[in-house]
Amino acid sequence: MSRAHPHECDTRPVNTLDSAAALEKTIERYNSAWNDHDVDTILTFHAPRMVFENHTAGEQVEGDDVGPHIARIFENAPDLAFRGRRLYARDGLVVSEWTATATNREGRRVEWDGIDVFPFENGLILRKDVYSSSHRARVLDA
Repeated sequence: MSRAHPHECDTRPVNTLDSAAALEKTIERYNSAWNDHDVDTILTFHAPRMVFENHTAGEQVEGDDVGPHIARIFENAPDLAFRGRRLYARDGLVVSEWTATATNREGRRVEWDGIDVFPFENGLILRKDVYSSSHRARVLDA
């Protein structure tokens, strides 16, 4: 959208599906689907050309490639689980802070922290930008 003055606010009404209150509930269901490893349900929250970018891992997939990518995540970490730490919901945007736990390739339980940034449109996730400390996971069973 181009504006006559670059410092003007976008005052278009927010779709009720993208209101902060609605997005808090949406992300709660989305996070549950992740903890259930339910790829089909996860995908129902995504816009058709959704972009999934894990900036820490240097991975980016979009559209039809997102489902198989998520399925591989679960195959590689069958006990992967997320615990929410903080959630910031604004109209059209959610930032979710979390801690993940899983068993690594050496058979050790590890955890790491991360943040997901989700812009929404019409109640659907346009992007999932992931930033995490997975490259420096903490060993839990040392």
